[in-house]
Amino acid sequence: MEFSQPIYFLLLLLLIPYILWYLLWRNRGKRKMEAAMTISDSFAYKKAPVGIRVRLLHLPMILRCVAFALIVVAMARPQTHNAWDERTVEGIDIMLAMDVSTSMLAEDLSPNRIEAAKQVASEFIVDRPDDNIGLSIFAGEAFTQCPMTTDHTSLLNLLKSVRTDIAAKGLIQDGTAIGMGLANAVSRLKESKAKSKVVILLTDGSNNMGDISPMTAAQIAKSLGVRVYTIGVGTNKVARYPMPVAGGVQYVNIPVEIDTKTLRSIATTSDGNYYRATNTKELRKIYKDIDQLEKSRMNVKKFSKRYEAFQPFALAALLLLLFEMLMRLTILRKI
Repeated sequence: MEFSQPIYFLLLLLLIPYILWYLLWRNRGKRKMEAAMTISDSFAYKKAPVGIRVRLLHLPMILRCVAFALIVVAMARPQTHNAWDERTVEGIDIMLAMDVSTSMLAEDLSPNRIEAAKQVASEFIVDRPDDNIGLSIFAGEAFTQCPMTTDHTSLLNLLKSVRTDIAAKGLIQDGTAIGMGLANAVSRLKESKAKSKVVILLTDGSNNMGDISPMTAAQIAKSLGVRVYTIGVGTNKVARYPMPVAGGVQYVNIPVEIDTKTLRSIATTSDGNYYRATNTKELRKIYKDIDQLEKSRMNVKKFSKRYEAFQPFALAALLLLLFEMLMRLTILRKI
């Protein structure tokens, strides 16, 4: 059972002051107002049997509290539902190939290229819950950060942990191996049974490392039926870059050298598209365009019917209130 308006349960807190009022102030006031018979000694009444009216003295208050609680439950709109869902999904397998070379720290995108790329890629992943998505990262070398998965929570956590300092720390070679990055992503798709296979490759430079040329990787992608969307990220001339120096950081302007020709050729060879992003807004729009181009096709048969289930609670509350009134007017009537 579900509740459409659970906030109404807060009204149950009103029972606390009511019960306290009843136990403390009200009972004390009633004792002062009720008639009393003055006798010299009450010893004779100590063993007198307790009548049914005395035993039921607090029943009206209990009935009112239970009725109030049932009314609150009814106001919260309890619901039940029967549903069946049958879906046929033509899935899309997607590999994100992201450049993590040290040049991705340039701050021509806000706050910098790598963080902007991670943020927009995260939004793209969240918007595609039905697809297998994986992540490859590359600098002078390439490796798989996350294989294709529908566990997007784990994928997002791994994407969040991507850093550019792996090259600076010597964990991988620095540089830009576009061919290696693309080949690594494509290798994850070669066993895919999906009818649509896609690589989204993002870089801010030109190929200067690696054993596989970008065009060779593009031909491999084409032979496997993988469509490649390439994104060149960065401004058109120079970019502000934080250069580490002794005791701090010094900002310098570095040239933006994106191999537009190669990225466009990769996209053309594999029947994809080439995009250019000079700011975060453009990058977000590019991912939205790709999202529209690569929509999963679904045949969905779905039936769902919700039933309002407040009636039994409302009816029970009404019966309890009527019973409480009946008790006050008959057995527990006061003169």
